[in-house]
Amino acid sequence: MPSLHSRQRLRLHRSYPLPLLHLLHALQPMPMLSTLLILLALVFSSFAQAAVPHESATPAYAEEQTILQSEKDVPEPGFGSAKSGRNHFDRHFIVPPGFMPEQDVILQRGGNTWRNLRNGPIASIAGTILLVVPLLIFGFYRAVGPASQSRGDGGGGGQIQRFTSWDRIVHWATAITFIILAVSGLIVMFGKKILLPWMGHSVFYWIALLSKYLHNFVGPLFIVCSVLMFFTFLSRNVFRRWDWQWIKRGGGLIKHEHIPAGFFNAGEKVWFWGGVTLLGLLMSITGLMLNFPYFKNIGANIGLTRYLLQMADYLHIIGATLYIAAAMGHIYIGTWGTPGAYHAMRYGTVDEEWAHSHHELWYNELRDRHAGAPSHDPLPPGAPTHPRI
Repeated sequence: MPSLHSRQRLRLHRSYPLPLLHLLHALQPMPMLSTLLILLALVFSSFAQAAVPHESATPAYAEEQTILQSEKDVPEPGFGSAKSGRNHFDRHFIVPPGFMPEQDVILQRGGNTWRNLRNGPIASIAGTILLVVPLLIFGFYRAVGPASQSRGDGGGGGQIQRFTSWDRIVHWATAITFIILAVSGLIVMFGKKILLPWMGHSVFYWIALLSKYLHNFVGPLFIVCSVLMFFTFLSRNVFRRWDWQWIKRGGGLIKHEHIPAGFFNAGEKVWFWGGVTLLGLLMSITGLMLNFPYFKNIGANIGLTRYLLQMADYLHIIGATLYIAAAMGHIYIGTWGTPGAYHAMRYGTVDEEWAHSHHELWYNELRDRHAGAPSHDPLPPGAPTHPRI
């Protein structure tokens, strides 16, 4: 067993560099001076270790601090630069595959910032919104109830066509792909915190893997469906002067009023332009960026850098949260909130009285197109689907 003196020498060799050890051995006859030097060495070593606090480091923080120290005199590119990080391995020995820029960037400081923001405040705010919105919808339903079904003066109650087969195919294709993306995206975003603890790693592995591939492959299909939906319903979603009255009176939802509306009311038009169009465009662009980061560069400094992908991820999460929340309202209005609306999109027809109650201007336009029919008789069978109102 080593003697006490040997163990002390071993600890010294482990704690201090060799030149300092030679100096301490030379100063052994002068205990006061050697003690002072040891204290100074401890103080300066604590300063050096404080620059990289490994014990309290968040993921990747220590490595980022190391890069920061080695490049402290080199200015950061900043937000105006196309580069999101610096090169950290020699491209002469390792050739990056594919076309993705910055494949020679091993460590990027912004990655930890993105991780902390995405998994911290952004995830918390998104989760809170997606929990609160259905509760608000349920509270509204319990307090106000569904829209009144009819006024009783809409005619004889015959069935008229509202949506063509093409309208319904496009709508349901878009709706189904949206739901697949919403569910799979929520699993990717929150599954590790919510599903993994109670279902275990083996089951969650397959659910997460399936969600990832569903999200990646269904995403482009959703974009195609959204484009078809935009052009299919565009002419019926142009804002008209009477839409302002519908907006000012809140669609009559609270007071159970019937506000005259065209083929689509102002609320449906807001959903079309704000949800299907604007949020759909945001989700499509950011989704393609994240789904295909290996797009070939076009010219110098044009490519999907890590910085751009991180910004795309922020916007994708924010857009998805707003889109899902708005879709909850759309689903409510189209089902329990407005009895008869789901039947129209499911089967393509509506009761004439329902059409007169909820879309009076559209109904009147249909009647004007069939001026030969008595004013209080049902519309003739096979009446046109819709005027472009």
